[in-house]
Amino acid sequence: MTTNSQGVRIEHRGAVPQVHPTAYVAPTATLVGDVRIGPRARVMYGAVLDAEGARIEVGEAAVVCENAVLRASAVAAEQPVLVGDHVFVGPHATLLGCTVERACYLAASATVLQEAVVGTGSVVAVAALVHARTVLPPESFVPPFTTALGEPVRLLAPGDPELPQAIGRLGFAGTAFGVDAAWTDRVARHERITEIRSAEFGAHLDDRPATDRPGADRPGAD
Repeated sequence: MTTNSQGVRIEHRGAVPQVHPTAYVAPTATLVGDVRIGPRARVMYGAVLDAEGARIEVGEAAVVCENAVLRASAVAAEQPVLVGDHVFVGPHATLLGCTVERACYLAASATVLQEAVVGTGSVVAVAALVHARTVLPPESFVPPFTTALGEPVRLLAPGDPELPQAIGRLGFAGTAFGVDAAWTDRVARHERITEIRSAEFGAHLDDRPATDRPGADRPGAD
């Protein structure tokens, strides 16, 4: 393993990204904080994996394609991003504080939000959304541009008149940001959300390039 196949590695909150010797991380991919890349995993150009105050784990032979964003958080709760073995994360996909179990396929521009679980063998098709705290059973299929939400899961198409109310009942602001502002009080809610993320992201002021140390590219290394 050479340094140019470990991408841009940033030490954040005292944690250094760990890349298995058999993995590949493209030179323009960015790993921030407690990120653990497993055996034979591939993280491609422009992808950003930011652990914040939690962690990100990418399993064996998992593929994270170009410009995907994986971001964990510990603001509202401990919300790691856990990507199982043989998972395909398509270009421009977004995974926030969620779990994707093994052998799932997330197509281009798919989104999975905080505390959602994508069950083993599932497909989230192009531009589909798995909303916060939604649990997809194993081998589920979320069609293109569709929103999956709740447990048991419901699939709602764009333009469905139930969609705004269904999303409102999820309590997304509380799950993602710990904000309890009423759904209708959008200005106060958005102000609070930006204050919370500003404080969380302020920890990056102390970031520094990860130093190459013996064993630093092995998951679990000190």
